[in-house]
Parts: sequence; C-alpha cells; structure tokens
Amino acid sequence: MSICSLGAVGTIERLTTRQYARLLAEWTASIGLDPMMFGTHSLRRTKATLIYRRTGNLRAVQLLLGHTKIESTVRYLGIEVDDALAIAEQVDV
Repeated sequence: MSICSLGAVGTIERLTTRQYARLLAEWTASIGLDPMMFGTHSLRRTKATLIYRRTGNLRAVQLLLGHTKIESTVRYLGIEVDDALAIAEQVDV
C-alpha cells in the first residue's frame, strides 16, 4: 500500500507503509497521545467500524477492506453474525 503526496516540484511521491506509520506516530505524539496505542491498523479498523455504524452497509465495508468473504468482515468488525447478515440482506448492491 502506498500513499501519495505532492512533491516540491509537482511530482507525485509515494509514501511507503513504514513512512506512513512514522508520520502517524509523530502526529499522535504531537497531540499528546501514546503512539504505541495508535497505529495504521487501528485507524483502518476504526474507519471501517465507523462506516459500518453510520451506514449499516456491511457490503461496502467488505469492499473497502478488500475481504472476499462477508464472514471475514463480520469477524474483523467484532459484530454479531446474525445482526450483520440481517443488515446486509436489507442492502441492495
């Protein structure tokens, strides 16, 4: 995975996963949080959880996370399988 940023001369430079992790650690420390408590994976999980809670769209979260099985997404989010499947069935894709 890489993240893009605009370079000084207008070229696109890609951040490596490690560079992104270092930036995140610096950002969390700069606002007084413990960088050991917040990482790239926790942000990924938090974003997915917030999208699911706000929309109830399990299929969208599955696609965003790149999971092939809906059961993987359910387990990743830590939600009840029956609840998640009932919500997923209500959503047309």
